[in-house]
Amino acid sequence: MNATNIQIQRMKVYVTRQIPEPGISILQDHFDVVVRQAKVPISKSELLEHVGDIDGLLCLLTDPIDAEVIAAAQNLVCISNYAVGFNNIDVKAATERNILVTNTPGVLTETTADFAFALLMAAARRAVEADAFTRAGNFTGWDPMLMLGQDIYGKTLGIVGFGKIGQALARRARGFDMRILYYDSVAKASNEDESLLGATFTTLDRIFAESDFISLHVPLTDETRRLVSHAQLRMMKPTAILINTSRGPVVDEQALAEALRDGTIAAAGLDVFENEPDVNPLLASLPNVVLAPHIASASHKTRSLMAKIAAENLTAALSGRRPQFPVNPEVLAD
Repeated sequence: MNATNIQIQRMKVYVTRQIPEPGISILQDHFDVVVRQAKVPISKSELLEHVGDIDGLLCLLTDPIDAEVIAAAQNLVCISNYAVGFNNIDVKAATERNILVTNTPGVLTETTADFAFALLMAAARRAVEADAFTRAGNFTGWDPMLMLGQDIYGKTLGIVGFGKIGQALARRARGFDMRILYYDSVAKASNEDESLLGATFTTLDRIFAESDFISLHVPLTDETRRLVSHAQLRMMKPTAILINTSRGPVVDEQALAEALRDGTIAAAGLDVFENEPDVNPLLASLPNVVLAPHIASASHKTRSLMAKIAAENLTAALSGRRPQFPVNPEVLAD
């Protein structure tokens, strides 16, 4: 047979949502790529329709990649998650089938810390509430009692989860001369890092009791699910403000809504929700909470870098090379 008539079949990749460039272009240079065009999260049933013959899957943190989906993907080599967290993927099931899982850590650290501090400031100074008040035509002149909020400078910030993002938030807080308390269940920071960041390791109970602001930066695990509920909210000062840019189920949303309604705490700033994209109706009705649609990493630069890393992870894995960020490296051949 003439060699020119032989066509080499390229591996198949399925992307569950349009992602920024250069992600798609990187994949298209190497594989047959199908990009789902819908703007809503993919359902499990739709996933099951598409994974049967693919070699690579690039998915989002909203996509339910459970054991059933993984079992249906007979040719799957790698699942590349366009996110740092990977609680949407059954990593154990993937590992059992020798399927590599990758993620995109590091790249969104500073951008997420920026947004956490933006939520903190907006909630403290009632910026969103003031914007709505002004747009509604209610501003009739300067008033010494109008929209009184909480000071930030010199206050106590409690950081729960002191990984890269938590430490990046601490660096920002130093510029406001804040007293920084932190807790991390995985590892205590070094004395050098504590000194550099002006941070003090302590218990969760002390953080909830003493902090003026509490910012959550933990992964979603069995231990962190509903880490903040009625008991913790009752420990907080009535002037305290809760910030969550980690994962929605870390907070008991109904308990938080009731605490905000009843004045148990002063305010909250949330980028994530317990049952995304749904938001607790009581929570959504309250003026003392700033709500954002999971956009902490949503800068042009960061989202493009995430796309590049996710595509490069998948390309490396399907090409028989070690990707930069494996979640379950034990499936890689020695």
